[in-house]
Amino acid sequence: MRLYHGSNMVVEKPEIAKGKPYKDFGRGFYLSDSFQQALEMAERVVSRAMEESQPVVTTFDFDEAALTDSSLKVKRFEAYSEEWAEFLLRNRDRKTPQPFHDFDIVFGPIADDSVVRQMRRFELGDISMKELMHELQYAEGITFQYFFGSEKALQKLIFVC
Repeated sequence: MRLYHGSNMVVEKPEIAKGKPYKDFGRGFYLSDSFQQALEMAERVVSRAMEESQPVVTTFDFDEAALTDSSLKVKRFEAYSEEWAEFLLRNRDRKTPQPFHDFDIVFGPIADDSVVRQMRRFELGDISMKELMHELQYAEGITFQYFFGSEKALQKLIFVC
């Protein structure tokens, strides 16, 4: 399977330590099976960059058999769910010791960018879990991401270009 990473530079050798903490599934390397989604992420990265840069989508090959052959510890969220929202909340909670989990790969929906504001509303009791899940969903429909959170998982990625 082809996976894509959006950034402002080519990433030939991903490093978990360079990932930002407190993301949807924790500190790791994030990819998509959608080139368009990766390009949109690259454009967001460029818009936030302090220096001028260009959007770049790096392509990797990944043998998806690794998702089921028990060589890696994998967590899958096939849709938005309460379990997904709770998992996301724990990974994004700055009070929760990180890393929160020990999965090599996590597959699941991407949360809407308003996640921090919505989490705060939930923590204050202003919205219910059901409302939180609704607020975290992209208006355009469900989009998925692959999180690679261990060196063992990263070794399964083959740089293409």
